[in-house]
Amino acid sequence: MTDTTPADGPRPLAEIASYHAHIYYDPAATRPVAERLVRWIGERFAVQVGRWHDVRVGPHDGAMIQIAFATDVFARLVPWLMLNHGGLSILVHPNTTNPRRDHAADPFWIGRALAIHDDRLPSEATAEAAPVVNTTPHLVP
Repeated sequence: MTDTTPADGPRPLAEIASYHAHIYYDPAATRPVAERLVRWIGERFAVQVGRWHDVRVGPHDGAMIQIAFATDVFARLVPWLMLNHGGLSILVHPNTTNPRRDHAADPFWIGRALAIHDDRLPSEATAEAAPVVNTTPHLVP
């Protein structure tokens, strides 16, 4: 894991280009719960809903779907997820220039924490900017 001790003071918030929420589910048992949650998110928030992955992908240890969102969406979406995760595990992490640190040192979990294989992630990359929104929010969270 990457050293997270700042050398010259705190890291600036501007380092965060966007966020991801990875919603984990069991394809045989809880995918309907995840589908309902993703539908509710899309009805309420301007986000980018990713593809469904019913098998392990990247550093994730199980089936998941990614929700990408801009920094200005965080303050409303994340508390809403805390109240409405339906028992699912959700990893929320920033997108900076260090994906390994983002997933392993700087994230937080809603629900039960799961394994993340950060050795599969680079320690340097271009920060992922705010996504192109593919939802049409029409309900108040």
